Amino acid sequence: MSSQAKRQKGISVTRPFIYGNVATTLTGKKAAESDHTHKWTVCVRGVNGEDVSYFIKKVQFKLHETYSNPLRSEFANPTSLVSLPPRTIAVSPAIENPPFEVNETGWGEFEINIKIYFHPLSTEKAVTVYHHLRLHPYEDDGSGQPWPKNRPVVSYNYDEIVFNEPTEAFYQILSDNHGLTSILPLKRSTKESAHPFSVQTEQEELEKLDAAQREVNAQIERLKERMTQAEGELNALKQEQPV
Repeated sequence: MSSQAKRQKGISVTRPFIYGNVATTLTGKKAAESDHTHKWTVCVRGVNGEDVSYFIKKVQFKLHETYSNPLRSEFANPTSLVSLPPRTIAVSPAIENPPFEVNETGWGEFEINIKIYFHPLSTEKAVTVYHHLRLHPYEDDGSGQPWPKNRPVVSYNYDEIVFNEPTEAFYQILSDNHGLTSILPLKRSTKESAHPFSVQTEQEELEKLDAAQREVNAQIERLKERMTQAEGELNALKQEQPV
């Protein structure tokens, strides 16, 4: 075994990333030329837009089979749906290099299979994640008002890749690019197309969980009190019954 392939025993390195999609409603001429209702982008990238190509080699996106070329990779030449003129489709053929994304249009939601390949020196197998393409908001805009037609619908997932006992060569690459490691921003972004992940969001979710746990505990205590009261009443009735 070469020194570069030797594993770093007892060492784990974590690299966070996000994957998901942004969708907007088609308007004007593009909407009139087809039955497509939305344009969307599905991607894999750093939490804050950092370059992740030092550990991610390439990404394949498997779209719905109704697309004429559903498997998008560096070898793919994305084309439009058979029923739609090519000029109405935006494509992003260079998926072996950042940004790792696919731009398309369509009218339906479906599950996208995303296969992530790592740097060859990592000797790690590719991993697959799944994302449900989201085109519709399914909720109000947060102020109780209907979702604005021109506001993007954002659906991202936060995940982390853990490289356990990486090879010496790959560990050196990870170390050299440590400055590119994503960290969660302190505050939630106010940009409409931004992901929702932040220290603030994490704290709010923890507070929600804590409040829910307190409510569950309170309900359990109330049930215990009712059971104790019911047992007392039952014992009293038994004592009143003649032997």
